[in-house]
Amino acid sequence: MATLRRLCVFCGSSIGRDPAFAEAARALGRAIADEGVALVYGGASVGLMGAVADAALAAGGEVIGVLPRSLFARELAHRGLSELRVVGSMHERKALMAELSDGFIAMPGGIGTFEELFEIWTWAQLGDHAKPCSLLNVNGFYDGLIAFLDQVVDQQLLKPRIRDMLLVERDPAALLARLAAYQAPVIDKWIAPDQR
Repeated sequence: MATLRRLCVFCGSSIGRDPAFAEAARALGRAIADEGVALVYGGASVGLMGAVADAALAAGGEVIGVLPRSLFARELAHRGLSELRVVGSMHERKALMAELSDGFIAMPGGIGTFEELFEIWTWAQLGDHAKPCSLLNVNGFYDGLIAFLDQVVDQQLLKPRIRDMLLVERDPAALLARLAAYQAPVIDKWIAPDQR
């Protein structure tokens, strides 16, 4: 995984109902650390965010958290990270996470996770970066979203090659291997969306 120095994980600040979510978060954190890759995430100590960070740290990995000042003040900050960067806003948080990371993984989460995933994937579509974007589809959590995205392609509102930019796996190790092997398509920033 020489090209991946840091991976960003988007996931829930809640643990979720399915125990498989936390199990997958811990497995992903360990796998990232075992590959010698640093974890970049939202900086909280709670939910799936805390689980992935704790597992990476326990496996000897480097973990960088990025947390808005408003959430730090609510005592959600993880105090045991390799590095915690406190920023002024959610916009700054996402921009810094994108800057620090060489690839992106969305685990189960809520609207914040979805928003982060779609924004970073949109930036890839626009050619603002060439970093891989992916879903860790734990216990079929994202099956409905994947089917919807395929429907959007069928309706000719999303080009198949843009849809194919979003990697999907159910197993953390398989996903990390695909991220490491990712070859970004050439995106011309000036091609009109309906021509992509």
